[in-house]
Amino acid sequence: MLPLLPVPGCRSAAGTRGSGGSDEQDENSAPPYAGRRGERPVSGPALRSTTPQRTTGTPPPRRTRSRPVLALGLVAASAVLLLTVLASLAVGSGDVPFHDVLRGVFDPDLQVKGQLIVREVRIPRTVAGLLAGAALGLAGAVMQGVARNPLADPQLLGINAGASVAVVCSISFLGFTVATQYIWFGFLGALLAALLVYGVGSLGREGATPVKLALAGAATSAVLTSVTSAVLLQDREGYDRFRFWQLGALTARDADVLWQASPFVVAGAVLALALGPQLNALSLGDDLARGLGQRVGLARLTSALAVVLLCGAATVVAGPIGFVGLAVPHAARLVTGPDYRWVLPYSMVLAPVMLLVADIVGRVVAPPGEVQVGVVTAAIGCVPFIWLVRRRKLVEL
Repeated sequence: MLPLLPVPGCRSAAGTRGSGGSDEQDENSAPPYAGRRGERPVSGPALRSTTPQRTTGTPPPRRTRSRPVLALGLVAASAVLLLTVLASLAVGSGDVPFHDVLRGVFDPDLQVKGQLIVREVRIPRTVAGLLAGAALGLAGAVMQGVARNPLADPQLLGINAGASVAVVCSISFLGFTVATQYIWFGFLGALLAALLVYGVGSLGREGATPVKLALAGAATSAVLTSVTSAVLLQDREGYDRFRFWQLGALTARDADVLWQASPFVVAGAVLALALGPQLNALSLGDDLARGLGQRVGLARLTSALAVVLLCGAATVVAGPIGFVGLAVPHAARLVTGPDYRWVLPYSMVLAPVMLLVADIVGRVVAPPGEVQVGVVTAAIGCVPFIWLVRRRKLVEL
């Protein structure tokens, strides 16, 4: 009688091993599959895993809008800006007939009270809103593109606070009262604050991560705002005149300051608008940007110059206004997508709309007084700020 040979993967009913072996194994201790090493069992319906399988397909492409549609949207945004400008000239704490508004703009009679208000008060603050809004919107978009940080903002990163404390110190300690004198201190303060935030955020092994930059900017902004408050409290006579350096306001701006700041806003806007292709490349990462032929160092230097010009001029015009540079670029991306060639011009148009609307709300919300525009923009901008913080994918919290 031939001996029984062991069959791989099978056992006899008695549980014997080999020929004539007497070692029995417990039926419950046997592995569910006893095949050779490296073999996979054939999965039948009873052995099929109930765990859902992860599909490895490519994500659907992001829907992009055509250039004619984006251009038409930009024209519509410009029309909204024009209507906002008219509302800023017509709405205020005092009732001014619409015909006096038109006469006050084109052919003013300074003997008429309504036309005098339009000419001397509402036109300067409207122009200040246009300049400061365009500067803050472009600066926020450029900073978010360069740092690849959705929380980048001139106010949050302390740049506006640095410009503000430098201007206040030059006015209080050096006696400067002309815009041609203290506007340079605004640029210097913005530059030093940017270098300080980037230097502190770059400490450590990870380098300048988005979270570290945001924390360093928030701490720097808090310290510099406290210094500004301390300097203003020491100057009791000038506190009422320069209180907008704490929260930001469009009032108390004469034509000389606007004329002195406008060339810097224009220069910074031209630099920022020309950075669209470079920001698109930088958003992919430094290595890919270099592979695409971009000069990363030059692009970052140009971006820093544009941000310093825009933030310094905006702070001189309206003080440290927050959340405009944070909220508006994200609103623009909802329309344009991630293409900075369109994000930048949309931000330049939509930011003055937000700032002027906030100024109009501040005029009428608490009559007969006014609420400073920096308070209103903070109330409006806190909603997208909270939304961004809750999106952990964006800020890596």
